[in-house]
Amino acid sequence: MPQGQAVNPIVNLFPLFAIFIIFYFLLIRPQKTREKEHQKMLNNVKKNDEIVTNSGIHGTVVNVKDKTLILRIDDNVKIELEKNCVAYIKKPQGTATEGA
Repeated sequence: MPQGQAVNPIVNLFPLFAIFIIFYFLLIRPQKTREKEHQKMLNNVKKNDEIVTNSGIHGTVVNVKDKTLILRIDDNVKIELEKNCVAYIKKPQGTATEGA
C-alpha cells in the first residue's frame, strides 16, 4: 500500500490567510480611514459652525472645549455634548456653486 504524502501545514493555513487579507482590505482598512477623517473633522470644529449630531439635533457651536462643545439649538437653548457625538458639519449654503 502506498502511503499518502504529508501535507504541509502552511498549505492548510493559506485559505485562512487569504480570508484575513480580504477582510482587512474590505472592512478594517476603510473603517480606520473613516475614523481618521471623523477625528480630523472633530479637531477642526470651531465656533459658529453649524453641525448635526448623531441623534439628529441641528445647532450652532457656541463654545469649543477639550472634550465637549456647547451647542445652541434655539434661542436661549444651549446644550453641552461630547465632541464624538458630532456626525458632520453642515456646509455653508452661500458657498454652493450655482449652475447657469
